[in-house]
Amino acid sequence: MSRIGRMPIQVPAGVQVSQQGSAVTVKGPRGELSRDFAPQIAVAVNESEIQVTRPDDTRQNRALHGLTRALLANMVTGVSEGYVKRLNIEGVGFRADVQGQTLVLQVGFSHSVTMPPPDGISFEVDRTGRTITVQGIDKELVGETAARIRRVRKPEPYKGKGIAYEGEVVRRKTGKAGRAGGK
Repeated sequence: MSRIGRMPIQVPAGVQVSQQGSAVTVKGPRGELSRDFAPQIAVAVNESEIQVTRPDDTRQNRALHGLTRALLANMVTGVSEGYVKRLNIEGVGFRADVQGQTLVLQVGFSHSVTMPPPDGISFEVDRTGRTITVQGIDKELVGETAARIRRVRKPEPYKGKGIAYEGEVVRRKTGKAGRAGGK
């Protein structure tokens, strides 16, 4: 039995879970998420918890069991607490700004890069313009949006300039061998 799949999901107060066939809808104080799951995986919704079970131990069902439970847990957490990803900008003259709801990045190109937020995502930038906060209720969408922002200018290993996740360790390389002993 899957260790993750057999754990029940606790439903916090203020969150409502409804099921219609293989589709599960979760409503909470931050919003509503809905998703279709594999029909062979059974989802039992009680008042205070959700239990996920599988019909047999075939390889496909074992994989779907843990996946379904993890996705449901992410939905419940998203509508109750939400998800946040932070990115740090490093580099001289590199900064970000929010104009309306659109994120505007100036990261060393001859032009600024604008990124409109997908539905359900909001951007915040601190006063220095060095920290970008991506917020939303869908964990997958928050992560994908943060990855797209990072992809605009990945951190490079020589000077460390670029956009990196908060807490990400950028491995630094030394320059040319002739410069190592010099200035």
